[in-house]
Amino acid sequence: MDSSHQPSVDEKRGTRTGGSPEDRDEIVAAVENGVIVNASGYQDQLERQYSLLGLAGTALTVDNAWIALGSSISVSILNGGPSGLIFGLIVAAFYYSFIGAALAELASAVPTSGGVYHWATIAGGPKYGRILGFFTGWINFYGWIFGLAALMQITANICISMYSVYHQTTYTYEPWQVYITYLLVLWLSTAVVIFANRVIPHTQNIGLFFVIVGGIVTIIVISAMPKRHASNHFVWGSFTENNLTGWPDGLAFLLGVLNGAYTVGTPDAITHMAEELPHPKKDLPKAIGLQIGLGFLYAFCFAIALCYAITDLEALQGGFNTYPLANIYAQATAHADGTPNPGATFGLLFIILFSSLLCCVGTVLTNSRIYWALARDNAVPLSPLFSRVNESFSCPVPATLFVATITTALGAIPLGSHTAFINLTGSFLILTTTSYAIPFAANILTRRQYLPSAPGSFSLGKFGMPINIIAVLFIVLFNILFCFPYVYPTTTESMNYNSVILAGVVALTAVWWVVHARRNYPGPRVMGLYIHGDNATGEKVQVSEGVEVPVVREERGMEMMGGKEKEGEGGW
Repeated sequence: MDSSHQPSVDEKRGTRTGGSPEDRDEIVAAVENGVIVNASGYQDQLERQYSLLGLAGTALTVDNAWIALGSSISVSILNGGPSGLIFGLIVAAFYYSFIGAALAELASAVPTSGGVYHWATIAGGPKYGRILGFFTGWINFYGWIFGLAALMQITANICISMYSVYHQTTYTYEPWQVYITYLLVLWLSTAVVIFANRVIPHTQNIGLFFVIVGGIVTIIVISAMPKRHASNHFVWGSFTENNLTGWPDGLAFLLGVLNGAYTVGTPDAITHMAEELPHPKKDLPKAIGLQIGLGFLYAFCFAIALCYAITDLEALQGGFNTYPLANIYAQATAHADGTPNPGATFGLLFIILFSSLLCCVGTVLTNSRIYWALARDNAVPLSPLFSRVNESFSCPVPATLFVATITTALGAIPLGSHTAFINLTGSFLILTTTSYAIPFAANILTRRQYLPSAPGSFSLGKFGMPINIIAVLFIVLFNILFCFPYVYPTTTESMNYNSVILAGVVALTAVWWVVHARRNYPGPRVMGLYIHGDNATGEKVQVSEGVEVPVVREERGMEMMGGKEKEGEGGW
């Protein structure tokens, strides 16, 4: 073929590495058999289209902190009322700041779509890296897929609540209505990720606007409009009287930190977009910091305003498949004579709905990139299929469709068992933080000797070891607490099954390891780049002015997926 008339796939990929020395220093990890590869050990297949603004927009939109806090308020309001909610958020933001700092360092050192999956592989070293990375990747994926289902359920309930605002006297709730709405939101988000991938950075900028400006507007409205506010004692000092869990006050408070953790608990979301960033080493740590910092600030201000607007705690106890925040908005915006103000309530819910829809798009994107990264390394069933990328759409289409299909099935669970669905989606925090703890702990045990250090990357330096240790201790402590029953004494319906779900996920992963991975999973290519010294030739090559990278030879990686590497097949 005459390449002067039609650029080849290699030529297209080459343009994605950037032209300036700064660009190439950020995204070129090595030259492998004469081919430039990124930090994951692969040629670029996705467009590097996200600026820092687009990345920050995605981070804040996926986190959706103040909206997440309001949407899940009924979970924690029993653990000490408003004061438990506010102070629990502070504790959650404190311990997630250590998690965020440790993740930021790893993301800057090894910016790959695999995220914690690849970092655990590297931190585990040549002896344990392969198995640690495998389990980490699968645990992280399960956590995010359950979190996606929870998000879709919340967004569907927002839609139903908006409809009921103007039909309060005629509307009758049915569970199937929520599921139909769930499916519409899910597959709309999936279509956007597949067919409009190149405009997603712009939509996330809009999401950033709604999260920031919409948050300010909402805080002002629910602070100024109520004709009657809650007392200072109710907001700040009513913990004991509003502790309805049956647990002692101290333990009830720690259990209530769950709501705050859910509010800020998505620091790894954008790390899975690393191969779509022109400056991942610099931008990922900044975006993680913005996500946790701004997310906490908005959630904190919103929590205070919301708690002063509450005049009826029973409005928060509507049970499953309801959206209690709609009732609080109705209380806050009611007319002086107590009659509803549907226009104001609908407007506040619209801000949340629009932000949540964009959050759904970003979360589908995150899930698809996680599964695609696993498939590239032959870690999933039908890896040659799910590792494929449609370069016209700049999207791993099969992996995205798989994620949507699994989420569709999860959404049907509430039709049969509310308890099962609540526990599955509630396990998001435990599963994701467990996947963070594995690379942190491996770094500690190996004294951080496998952590790459590159010019321009973010480093914790001498604080790296203590921050990793503190992060692991916090994760262990709160994951144990988050497995406690929500109330005591407990029943079959109110029992917390998160520990069972974690054990089940580990067991399923172990079975897949024995059946498939032990013999057919060679580990990700980052092993050859960062911890397998026998793959390095000792040579360096200049890929751009002032930028030199190591030359490695690929031996084991070529054996993956049938023993041959074919352009355009199996995502290679």
